[in-house]
Order: sequence, then structure tokens, then C-alpha cells
Amino acid sequence: MAKKTLRYRCSDCGHEELRWMGQCPSCSQWNTLEAMEVAPAAKHHRRSLRTGVDSEGGVRLTPIEKVDRPRLERIAVEPPELSRILGGGIVPGSFLLLGGAPGVGKSTLLTQLAGDFARQGRRVVYLSAEESAAQVRDRAQRLGAESPGFFLAEEAVLDRLLPALAAEPPDLLVVDSIQTVLSTEVDGAAGLVSQIRICGAMLADFARATGCAVVVIGHVTKDGDLAGPRVLEHLVDTVLYFEPQDEGAVRMIRAFKNRFGRTGEIAVLEMDHRGLRPVRDASALFLAGRQEGETGSCVTAILSGTRPFLVELQALLVDTQYATPTRVVTGIDSKRVAQLAAILETKTDLSVLRKDVYVKVAGGLRVSDPATDLALAAAMASSVISRPLPADLLVLGEVGLTGELRSLPQIQSRLEEAHAHGFRRAVVAAHDPSKISVPEGMELRVVTQVREATRAAFLFDQRREERG
Repeated sequence: MAKKTLRYRCSDCGHEELRWMGQCPSCSQWNTLEAMEVAPAAKHHRRSLRTGVDSEGGVRLTPIEKVDRPRLERIAVEPPELSRILGGGIVPGSFLLLGGAPGVGKSTLLTQLAGDFARQGRRVVYLSAEESAAQVRDRAQRLGAESPGFFLAEEAVLDRLLPALAAEPPDLLVVDSIQTVLSTEVDGAAGLVSQIRICGAMLADFARATGCAVVVIGHVTKDGDLAGPRVLEHLVDTVLYFEPQDEGAVRMIRAFKNRFGRTGEIAVLEMDHRGLRPVRDASALFLAGRQEGETGSCVTAILSGTRPFLVELQALLVDTQYATPTRVVTGIDSKRVAQLAAILETKTDLSVLRKDVYVKVAGGLRVSDPATDLALAAAMASSVISRPLPADLLVLGEVGLTGELRSLPQIQSRLEEAHAHGFRRAVVAAHDPSKISVPEGMELRVVTQVREATRAAFLFDQRREERG
């Protein structure tokens, strides 16, 4: 019997070393290298379901012009928000990873998905390695997902399950979860990086060889990242992730990777006794509870893929009581907030750097759209001078380090979304106003410098008072 060798694998990124190290050289995490016994490579050759060899055992090469190009089909699924962020539905033979914190609704969403597939007359296999079949049935019954084509499996060893399914492949295979299934081809318990890697490869081969769409659930680490993302992200076609949320019924799913659609799309869902239901008007949801006439509040329009919606940015700046001012930021990059504070300090008459700064994106949303730059600067200015911005004002623009403002894509759709929700005034960064079609009844002020923008935002009310 060949002697096993000892390797050390990082539990976060899967990097391997011959000896233990305190810090992983790949992902820079501390104390993540775990000892693993590895059998000789000859004993771990995995036989792929896809045959890429000819009758004599050599590699078969195919001229690219002779490769079949089947028409890309999509299977529309419920809820419609899920179909939208997938690009129109699930593609047969695709491999999808769904991640999120415990209890956020991953199993609920995939049970609904499986039930919808079965109601369409398709065959679905739900592999439950965490829960019993009775628990899955109870959930399916509560969600109205029970259908004749919905089958359950409790087999956690993929070496036994996948060959049995290959004889009559289902249309959809749900694996709940990737951290609880294993393969006998490698040593170690389920959930280890080695097991996640081999099981992911086996499921990817199964999906592409049989045309069965495979959806797997992935848990998150203590830092809120997908467990083993660097191991699986190159294997899967799509990565969907439940964004971290405060306590509440609203759930947001973001597409981080999608070979068949756009990345960055967000689905906004609401949890109730019937499961996860789409939120029809996300802008109204994120602006719910907004108090008009309050200082430090400004509304902007961000893009989620191709979909605009409105968010409220809140800023509170107060005189510091300490040698080093406090910076508390929620829902936005803290480095961006620090940059904007420095820009306001140097490019306007506002004193910001010696104040405690508290910034929040209302509604629990996490945003990265540059459109938030100018709106956040306006909110900070409003807090510093203790003067509220107009309640029906929208602010759009990216702020550069020299104080210049840069235009944004799809300004027209952002303005139309704001107009539909009662916003009648807008301060927008643009260099060619003639290209902007202003919705009827909306007053637009085009600006190119951050100093000009902050003045324009507050002058709206002044001009209204003068006209009155």
C-alpha cells in the first residue's frame, strides 16, 4: 500500500502547503492551514462523465467550426425576480451556486423553485443531506410546492447518487448543501476544502454531460463570505448570494457571476408564510419611513444591473470629543466616505475632517454605485450646516479627487424612476446637458464641480422662497 503524504490546506481559499504556516500565503488569513492526509495521485483520478477520448484511448480533438451550437434555452421560474437576475430563467445543463447566512431563506427559495419545475411537468430531485425527507416535505407542503414530479433523496455520497441519476437524468437537481455531501475518492469529512472541490467537480461534470440543471446551496464563513468561494467559483456558471440583512422580512439576492446574464443584478424579495415573494416596487420599499425636512438626508438613484431604484443616504456629523474623530459607516465603502470628507474639506467651505462622521444607507442595502458620491456629499453638507435638502430633490454624480464631477450611465432611466416616485427636482453631474431628456415637470440643474453642486442643492429652496 502506498504511503500517504501530509499536506496543509487553507480552509478559506484551498491553498496547499507542504508545511504548516501561521498565515496563508494566498489569502493572508491567519491559522487557517489544516493538516490533511493525501493519498497518491494515481488513486484519485476521477472518471469524468464526459468522454473526451476516441476508441483507441487518445484525446479527441474537434474543429471549432464543427462544434454543435445548440440554441440557448431558458426555463422561466418562480418567483419572477429570480428569473430576472438569472437573465430570463435557468439554462439546462447549467451549474448554479446559492449562498447566504443560516436561516436567510436558501432552502425555502430552492424548495419553491423545485415545486415550480415539477408543476411545469419536469422531473426534480432534491438532495437533502442536512434535513430529513420529512422536514423537506413539511416545508414543501407549507409552500404549496408538492407535485408528482418532485422527488427527494437523502444520499450524501455523490459516488452512489450521480451514477444512478445519470441513467434517467432529472431536469433539475438541488443539492442542500455542498458542505454536507462527500465523495469516497478523497479522505476527510464533508465540508472540508478537498471534499468541496471534488464534489463540485463531480456535479459540474454531471450537469454538462446530462443537461440537468444543478443548483447547490453554499454556507457562509464567519466573515460573511461564501465558504470555499475560490474552490467553486471557477466551476459554477452562476453565483447568487443572499446579501447580509438586518432583522426583517426583506431579502436581497445579488448575482455575482453569471455566464448567461448580467452580473450585479439584485432581486428584492419579502418573506411571509407563503415563502419568498417578489417586491414589486423596490424604490418605495427603500424609501419607506423617510422623514421629510430632516438634515443629513439625500436621495439618489442607483443601478442594479439594468434596473434603477431609489435609496436614501443619511449622514450625521457632530463635533468630536476625542483626539481622533470617529467614523461609523453602514452599507457603503468606508474608504469612499473618508475620501468624500477630504474632498469637502478642501474643495468647499465646509469643515468636515475634525468631526465625527456617521453614514448609513437607509433600508439595510449595500451599495457600490458611484452615483452615491454626490448624494452622500450633499447629505454630509446638509448635516454640517444644519439645513435640510428639498424633500423632492434627487442628486446624481460621481465625485473625483480634484472636486470634478463625472457623468453616470443611464441618467434617463434614473430620472424617470425618480419622477415616478414624486421627485420634481434633480442635481445631476453631466458635461452635455443636451443629451439628457428631462421628464415633464422635473426641474434639472446640471453641475460639473462639487462646490457648485452643494450650492445648487440648497439654492433650489432659496429660489422657491424668492418666487413665493
